[in-house]
Amino acid sequence: MNFPFWKADEALLLDGAMGTMLQQRGMKAGVQPELLNLSDPEMIASVHRDYLEAGSRVLYANTFGANAHKLRKSGKSVREIISAGIAIAKGAASGYSAAVALDIGPLGELLEPMGTLSFEDAYELFREMAVAGAESGADLVVIETMTDLYEAKAALLAVKENTNLPVFVTMSFDETGRTFTGCTVASMARTLEGLGADAVGLNCSTGPDRMAPLLRELSENTRLPVVAKPNAGLPDPVTGQYDMGPEDFAATLADCLPYAPIVGGCCGTSPDYIRRLRETLAQRKLHANAVLLPPFVCTPVAPCTVDGVRVIGERINPTGKKRFQQALLENDLDYILDVAVKQEDAGADILDVNVGFPGVDEVAMLPRVVKKLQSAVSLPLQLDSSNPDALEAGLRVYNGKAAVNSVNGNQESIERILPVVRKYGAAVVGLTLDKNGIPQMAEQRIAIAERILNAALSYGIPKEDVWIDCLTLTVSAQQEQAVETLKAVRYVREVLGLQTVLGVSNISFGLPNRGLIARTFLTQAMQCGLTLPIINPNQQEMMDAVTAYRVLSGEDAQCRAYIARFADAAPITQAVATPGTSATIQDAIIKGLQSEAAKLARAALHDNAQLPQDNPELYIVERELIPALDRVGEAYEQGKAFLPQLLSAAQAAQAVFEVLRESLAERGGASVQKGEIILATVQGDIHDIGKNIVKTVLENYGYRVLDLGRDVPPETIVNATIERNIRLVGLSALMTTTLPAMEETVRQLKRLPSPPVIIVGGAVVTPEYAAHMGADYYAKDAKASAEIARKVLE
Repeated sequence: MNFPFWKADEALLLDGAMGTMLQQRGMKAGVQPELLNLSDPEMIASVHRDYLEAGSRVLYANTFGANAHKLRKSGKSVREIISAGIAIAKGAASGYSAAVALDIGPLGELLEPMGTLSFEDAYELFREMAVAGAESGADLVVIETMTDLYEAKAALLAVKENTNLPVFVTMSFDETGRTFTGCTVASMARTLEGLGADAVGLNCSTGPDRMAPLLRELSENTRLPVVAKPNAGLPDPVTGQYDMGPEDFAATLADCLPYAPIVGGCCGTSPDYIRRLRETLAQRKLHANAVLLPPFVCTPVAPCTVDGVRVIGERINPTGKKRFQQALLENDLDYILDVAVKQEDAGADILDVNVGFPGVDEVAMLPRVVKKLQSAVSLPLQLDSSNPDALEAGLRVYNGKAAVNSVNGNQESIERILPVVRKYGAAVVGLTLDKNGIPQMAEQRIAIAERILNAALSYGIPKEDVWIDCLTLTVSAQQEQAVETLKAVRYVREVLGLQTVLGVSNISFGLPNRGLIARTFLTQAMQCGLTLPIINPNQQEMMDAVTAYRVLSGEDAQCRAYIARFADAAPITQAVATPGTSATIQDAIIKGLQSEAAKLARAALHDNAQLPQDNPELYIVERELIPALDRVGEAYEQGKAFLPQLLSAAQAAQAVFEVLRESLAERGGASVQKGEIILATVQGDIHDIGKNIVKTVLENYGYRVLDLGRDVPPETIVNATIERNIRLVGLSALMTTTLPAMEETVRQLKRLPSPPVIIVGGAVVTPEYAAHMGADYYAKDAKASAEIARKVLE
């Protein structure tokens, strides 16, 4: 990266915290810092000057939350706030060799499918910021403190498509190596590098000591410069002071220099920290660290490194499938999702997605299907189309790093498909055919593979992202072609060093006992170097062959996966099955299948003799809905499931609840709800992601939630508690500056004659601080909130 004021063999020193400094200089609690660009520009300028004197060479303008969503109550425009923020930083930097960055933070709302904000709307909010920053003279853009990879992608695309500025992207990870939404370091690195970020990194959440192993992991998953902007350790729960001083901070962060050459500070740091960091780094030089990246695709929660055989599921394809064709024509996305879930359950690693069929608008349908699949399936997707417009539409809304199937040796195909692949950082399958069709000889297919590889490299697509399909022809018509295909596969894998793809089932078309031929050919192909077989994972014999091959090739260490697949396993639960099917309501909720869960609940109510006739709705809540949510919650706590799965299960449970409400209304039964809870984000805090997640989960455990929103004064919460005789109140805070407001709310609630039980939570709240302020419970997440509600209200 060619960047002003940065020598390639030295560290690039960023600035430190803005919020901490503003609090020290008199910013009142609850004030939105970006508004100070207009009301007190000198306060902002003085912070910038102090960081420049300390040695910072990149200033983050005071624009972190300057998006239309967060500014709507202020009456100020995005352009007005950003223009002022950039001008203040530019003025401060006059006379210094320093650059000014437009600082872009999270929007404060979850994107679909976890929340209600669409990807397109998020893009527009970020686009407005990016354009205002570029027009105001920013030297670069920094996208920071992201926890949702989808939101980071929307921001990055908005900057790349509307400005020519360099862009750094940093996300916040906890000590488990995942973000709040479950994103992995590898998924973040490979996705953002593919989308064109100039540097990627980590900021906030932890100090440099706990961030160090994550920085190392990040450096092993990207060729880009790595950014490190950690907190000053951990905050004291009562005083708010961070536990790492400038000396320890600088020494610890300096040790990360070999894999993080762009450094600065986040929460709790000050010019003293940056000054000491500059002094510590002065004698250290950088050393180039060449990284060899393996083939890789991912969703945020499911990275898939192709370092052995990885199964691509073939069933999301209308060819020869009347029911699937009908689903496409009728826009029945639930059926398509069900096909995907069954392949995931059967052990597929990647899902091929083809929606091309006469009468279907592929450009409109592919992104709809991608979004639907992302709502409940964690596996990476391979978008299967020869239509570049459809591919672009699908890749744009895909969350992670996808694969594209396919390009071929025709120059027209290369020129239309590869630019789209490059823009979105996807992997691509190259078919070894051209305008003359499929060559008969292996050598001719190899020549096309080499042509596709060279073309991809010329477009800037890295070698590991090029996969080659040497094409399977049916042996019933061209028996000699099986040998040619295998010969080509071996050469592509061993000589060209590329991953290989084959649609295996084609081999047996027109023959009896097709499974035997396909399974034998699959084994032969894997031995020759096939790494990405496209097969039906629901065919047990095919997956058995893959499982056995992984043992014999050494990929399955100590035969763990083989033993797990073939060892007898007892069923986890006994749940209510709908007549005529083995599926249960629990299964549908756990998998996040909203329509299926509702359908099963409706069928159980009308046709199932297992249910008690006096109150079947309550029976379903207690025996199906709550156990399902408990199982997902337990998996979430154990790190086996993540926020997307937790929320998709809650949304499926909500669909069941709607069916139960309808049933109760029809027969005049009593409500299945268990009690009312108030939730609120405290005064001065405009973030409500965590609160909204808690609300969703609590509602689906059967509680009625009165959501008072965000930035709620203590008096409003107290009055609502009195008026509705509330027994349980939940308070959320994300900003350290709003903790006093939380404490005041707790104090006022505790002064009531019959005070409610109070739960507090949020990113800046700790169990110790909860006890200090007099709250009854601290809840670390939505599952903990549900457990507390059960204890208090039941």
